[in-house]
Order: sequence, then C-alpha cells, then structure tokens
Amino acid sequence: MPPPSSGRTLPRVSTKSSAATRTPSLTERRKAATQFDIARAAAELFTERGPDGTTAEEIAVRAGVALRTFYRYFRNKQDAVGPLLAIGGDHWRERLAAAEPGTALPLALETAVTASLTVPHEAKAEGLRWTRGLLRASAEDPALRAVWYRVNQESEDKLIPLVARLAGDDADPLEIRLAAAAATDAIRVALETWAESDADVEGPGSPAELAVRCLRELTGGMRLLAEPRKG
Repeated sequence: MPPPSSGRTLPRVSTKSSAATRTPSLTERRKAATQFDIARAAAELFTERGPDGTTAEEIAVRAGVALRTFYRYFRNKQDAVGPLLAIGGDHWRERLAAAEPGTALPLALETAVTASLTVPHEAKAEGLRWTRGLLRASAEDPALRAVWYRVNQESEDKLIPLVARLAGDDADPLEIRLAAAAATDAIRVALETWAESDADVEGPGSPAELAVRCLRELTGGMRLLAEPRKG
C-alpha cells in the first residue's frame, strides 16, 4: 500500500468505535443501496468491456439512475466500484467488533478474517469473483488501482479503534497501528495473490487460506500479537 501523502491527517488511536454500533438512518441506507447498485453496474460493465470501454453514462443507465445521480456520489467511473471493493472490509470489521472483550487479539483477527472470507453462500462467492475481476482490471488501469489502495487505507483507519479495544488500555499506540496495518495488508495481499491465480473461492489457495498465512507472516514478530493462536 503506498504511503500517505504529506497532507493526510493520521487518525488518533482510540478505543471508541461508534460507527460500528450506530444504526444507519433510512436515508443513509437508501444512499448506500443506490451507491451499491451503481458499483455493481460499473463492475459488470468493466468485466464485459474493461474500464476503457465503459463510460459513466453507460454505468448510470445500467444502474437505472440519472447521470447527475452518478456524479452526486462518484467523481469518475473508476471511483464507482469503491463500495463493492469496500464491502468485504466492512464485513470483517463487523465480525472483529463483535469479539468479546478479553479475546486474544491474534485469535480475534484470524477468526474475523477467516469468517469474512469463507464462502457459506453464493452471494459471498459472487462478491469475491467481482473483486477478482476488478483487481485483474486494475493491473492495466492506474485510476482503478488507486481506488483499491484508497479503500484499503480507509479500512485500516477504521480498524485501529477495534484493535485498540481488544489490545487493552496499556497497549502501545504504535503497536496498535502496526497491527491494524499488518491485518489490512494481509487481506489486501491475499486477495491480490488470489486474483492473479485460478484458485477457487474455497480450498487450497483460496482468499481465506492466503489471508491467514499472510496475517501470520506479517505479525509474527509483533509483541502485541505474540499470544499463542489456535489452529
């Protein structure tokens, strides 16, 4: 993941995570639904024609919205797939937020990552396949790749308070940030590696298997994550 620009304000480490527990309003849910419809339409068209062969107008038509609605939510056609790329991170942070206080951080991270990338139903498998197609397309599209990096940075920032809560009040803020960065990069690298392969969504080489492997490799030397893991 590229380093943040000099103008970016780094988040303060906090154990509070109101966004994870607050129920979205009806307006927020409708807005999110519209954004996801646009994101899905963009992903479909990128898969069929590639980003270069797709216009914002075509995405709006496929999503059933006016062009002005498209630009109300997104700056450009590549930006439109952001909600689709972000949904996996949303799910795994929700699982981590649900971990009981006192749960060992390494176990909580691995359990949340594994559960979020395991495929119990076709909808989740479809989501992973959309991600694979977008990551493959991003190899030739810098703007699409930038959206992927941005989504991962935003996910890392949101992860910090969840890690802090499980790590406890005495945890070193630097170690909390490192753990959040490592966990985010573990999933990112796992998905990118899987996208380049022909491995299935389950079994050897699957996102879940690769993510746990990446997580253990990246966090193996961290004191904050030195507690023994199960499995």
